[in-house]
Amino acid sequence: MRERIEIFKGDITALAVDAIVNAANSSLLGGGGVDGAIHRAAGPELLQECRLLDGCKTGQAKLTRGYRLPARYVLHAVGPVWHGGENGEPELLASCYRSCFALAAKNEIRTLAFPAISCGIYGYPIEAATEIAVRETMAELDKNPSIERVVFACFSEAIFDAYEDVVERN
Repeated sequence: MRERIEIFKGDITALAVDAIVNAANSSLLGGGGVDGAIHRAAGPELLQECRLLDGCKTGQAKLTRGYRLPARYVLHAVGPVWHGGENGEPELLASCYRSCFALAAKNEIRTLAFPAISCGIYGYPIEAATEIAVRETMAELDKNPSIERVVFACFSEAIFDAYEDVVERN
């Protein structure tokens, strides 16, 4: 299973996978961080399609085309804002991953890349978020052989190191 997981430090928008995951806000209309980078790289068509989706609830994901990205699709996952962990944040974050994997199965997506959902401006602690991401990914890979590769795309050395540590322990 470990051979189907890759940890990558760099720009998620440059990855040639079937789908990249966007750490989106609930409007799906773009923002800062990964969200803004994906919208810029995909071009204005992405925003046009997102306007038709009527937003997305926290813990869920929606699919669009990738437009000018090397990825065919974008899975827009809305992670929780960290408020100390007592407001359902762990379950909502886990739900983001499960929702993305459900969309992947439905749309025959075999390779996908995740950013560190909720670890930017939403303030989720990196170690806790990576534990959830790896746990949900390992569970999916265990039951779904059609997923060929999952890439954790890390925007910083600290996040890269956290993913390496968690994947190594599992």
